[in-house]
Amino acid sequence: VNLKPLLSNSALAFRGYNVTNLGRSRELLTDPRYADTVREGLQDGTDICQEVLPRPGDLVKRGLDGREATLDEYGEAIALIMAMEHAHLRLLAEVHELDPRQARASFGFSLGEISALVAGGLFSLTDALRVPLAMAEDSASLAHDVTMGIVFSRGESIPMEKAKALCLEINAENRGVIGISAHLSPNSFLLLGTSDTIQRYRDRIGDILSKRIFLRVNEHHWPPLHTPIVWEKCIPNRASKMLHTIPSKPARPQPEVISMLDGTACYTETNTRDVIGKWIDHTQRLWDAINTLLVMGIDTIIHVGPQPNIIPATFDRLAANVEL
Repeated sequence: VNLKPLLSNSALAFRGYNVTNLGRSRELLTDPRYADTVREGLQDGTDICQEVLPRPGDLVKRGLDGREATLDEYGEAIALIMAMEHAHLRLLAEVHELDPRQARASFGFSLGEISALVAGGLFSLTDALRVPLAMAEDSASLAHDVTMGIVFSRGESIPMEKAKALCLEINAENRGVIGISAHLSPNSFLLLGTSDTIQRYRDRIGDILSKRIFLRVNEHHWPPLHTPIVWEKCIPNRASKMLHTIPSKPARPQPEVISMLDGTACYTETNTRDVIGKWIDHTQRLWDAINTLLVMGIDTIIHVGPQPNIIPATFDRLAANVEL
């Protein structure tokens, strides 16, 4: 497929952490067209892990073995995702002769926004990766007491101010912390909560909408980024301090990055560290970002990363709703 004419009206989409992160890594590592570039990228990620993590592993071997990282190996999962995302960009440029910088915009869910800033030329992969790796052990330790709930309605939009207000009420009871991690669409969002806060939220969900609103509990545990839970380990402040000590290009990213902080292209020549500092504990506004892309007239999304997850799923739901 000739994608060159599409780049000028396309957006690069970078994925974040999931419980599965290898995707087709082994396939790329054994394909003679791609193997050297992918191996080099994963080795770079391994080298950074060995500098920062207390128990680093071999990302190339993990990819070849097809062995997913556990929650206790969260740092390796972060490194694998970001290293593979940037190996993909190299493959686009070096093998398929598509310059990712010619895309009109880029965006990323959670960790993917850091990758989008690296792709936009603001940070090197080595420098940018050090920050989430330094926070990985504490993020994973918090996750063991965290439950995810997916809230959705079958009908009208969910009033998000009421959804946030219920979180505040439960937090004020001083028996755990809960927060909205991502606003996915007008009728769905993700919650992360400690202790039994998710259950208490479900018991009172009628305060948000009187009918046809539901909460489904996810079976896995998740690092509680984009919620107030990360305050327990002072992760936002520590990460912000690190961000002020790594080199950054004083420029707007190219392609421009649609931030999940507010769903707009808010990065300027001077505010990158401030935006990322807030992004750590603020809700991911995925729906606002998608709305911005649609308003821009973006008609092609190029997924970057080892396995598509929440971004393509959101576009699929949107397409189904429009068809209905």
